[in-house]
Amino acid sequence: MREGERGGRAAHLTMIDWNIQARAHACQACQKPFVEKQPFHTLLFDERQGYMRMDVCEDCWKAQYGQGAVDKKGFISHWQSVYTPPPAAPPEAIQKDTAETLLRKLVEQNAPEHAGARYILAVMLERKRILKVKTQVVENGTRTFIYEHGKSGDLFSIPDPKLELNHLEQVQKDVAHLLEHGLNPNAAAPAEPQAPNADRSEAGPTPLAEQGPDGKALEAAESRGA
Repeated sequence: MREGERGGRAAHLTMIDWNIQARAHACQACQKPFVEKQPFHTLLFDERQGYMRMDVCEDCWKAQYGQGAVDKKGFISHWQSVYTPPPAAPPEAIQKDTAETLLRKLVEQNAPEHAGARYILAVMLERKRILKVKTQVVENGTRTFIYEHGKSGDLFSIPDPKLELNHLEQVQKDVAHLLEHGLNPNAAAPAEPQAPNADRSEAGPTPLAEQGPDGKALEAAESRGA
């Protein structure tokens, strides 16, 4: 699969909890370190225990994987990227979560109640061109997007929670609450959804759609069939 091609390749996989997978800094076939701006290839496989990525240099791709890679057991997808060295670690500071740091925490936590928030955050970061969908797979009728971080090369597995339109507003409030308070269990929880005929004169947390560009995630979620 060429970079940027979503493919829509459907596969029935044995899924377990799968967290972030980091980009390798050396070819995983010949062990030669990657250098800045060096082209390399990423292959994604289903290894029963979960997804497994493999990053290989151009020479190893041509010698070992270029011919017949799609026929290898468990093969899901392939794309080509250019290596960028990881940036220096910034000094630690106490600050609110950004959409990216919050998504990383939620993916690591993998709590079912935050499935909608993970999806909306991923769509927000895709619209900002921080994440990019590399492929998608289907397991038991559930579509899962495989995102790659443009700078770090980290892969994120984000299942489509199949949000209904009448649930999107509450998910937006959940995301806004998490961005404001983080995952601190002692923080005040967002307001419960009101009944259809309830008085809405006292507005709850401002929806993301009214807070600036990030609100466009709602439109993207709707366009994906949420």
